[in-house]
Amino acid sequence: MSKKRMREYGLSVGWLPAGTLNSISDVPGVSVGHVTLNSDSPGCSVRTGVTAILPHQGDWFRSKAAAASYVINGYGKTAGLVQVDELGFLESPVMLTNTFSVPAVAEGTLRYMMNENHEIGDQTSSLNVVTGECNDKHLNDMRGLHVRPEHAEEAIRLARQAAGQPVAEGAVGAGTGMVCFGWKGGIGTSSRKIYAEGHPYHIGVLVLTNFGNPDDLLLLGQPIGERLLHRSTERQQDDGSIMIVVATDLPLDARQLKKIAKRAGIGLARTGSIAHHGSGDVVIAFSNGNLIPHSPDKDILTMNVIREDGEVISQCFRAVAEATEEAIGNSMFMAETTHGQYGRTVRALPVEEVIAFLR
Repeated sequence: MSKKRMREYGLSVGWLPAGTLNSISDVPGVSVGHVTLNSDSPGCSVRTGVTAILPHQGDWFRSKAAAASYVINGYGKTAGLVQVDELGFLESPVMLTNTFSVPAVAEGTLRYMMNENHEIGDQTSSLNVVTGECNDKHLNDMRGLHVRPEHAEEAIRLARQAAGQPVAEGAVGAGTGMVCFGWKGGIGTSSRKIYAEGHPYHIGVLVLTNFGNPDDLLLLGQPIGERLLHRSTERQQDDGSIMIVVATDLPLDARQLKKIAKRAGIGLARTGSIAHHGSGDVVIAFSNGNLIPHSPDKDILTMNVIREDGEVISQCFRAVAEATEEAIGNSMFMAETTHGQYGRTVRALPVEEVIAFLR
């Protein structure tokens, strides 16, 4: 039976309208590509991959997106966030993978971008590649280092081809081996549409979910985890992690993006997470409504930003919280039962039972 997203069951989160695709790709120029690695050999199950999120369809190095990050809980192994927060911009795709594959994915992204621009690291400055991770060792032979640099390059190429298209969710790309609240998790996405001066803008969220104990799960405020405790689930052996990527075409600066990134934690909490000690809960937010030139032709740059005391900024906060909550739900609704390393099985969320309870 084909998987359905939450809204296809009539379940909507919050009250702001979703974008046409209800996806991070509703933000003009933003696109997503996945490379999924799913294979078996004696003593080895590969359940992992790479996900690439492109901030826009141009030259990311030459036209840098305003950006910020926010760490809800820092038990994670990301790359590139120190410079993002220091300089306030993003100059690469946002790449997601498993914990041990961060170096390979960073290398592949670097290779892709150096092939695109032969001045990087030579006639011009170095490059800051942003890579995030979650630990998929429960289902995946993570020690095998199966993700290679060429997989990152392929994910970026696929993302280039996917502009304006829906985003695959569940056990795909970086989400292939992830577990959420004891059920199968992975990639999820959602978006919200807001208006500023009569013009529509979008805030989109993509999550990589790998956190939570079964009894903590909340959906639409209801204790679904407690309801499903009689079912066979996999209790997390550690506290897991989540990567949250927030994208918008609203003209925001880095400080405003950090404020918005913080509100993703509200959506995370609404699903039952308390950001355990061993959880890496990291938010990366960017705006392609403000592109910063690599080589400006003047010393003083002009940047449009939304006003601080108006309704729009609070609408942004609401949009991020709602879209994060729904994206996490979608990551579980769209995931399939997965068999993996050491004969382990993580079952898909029993959606029909969940729907019956919520109704």
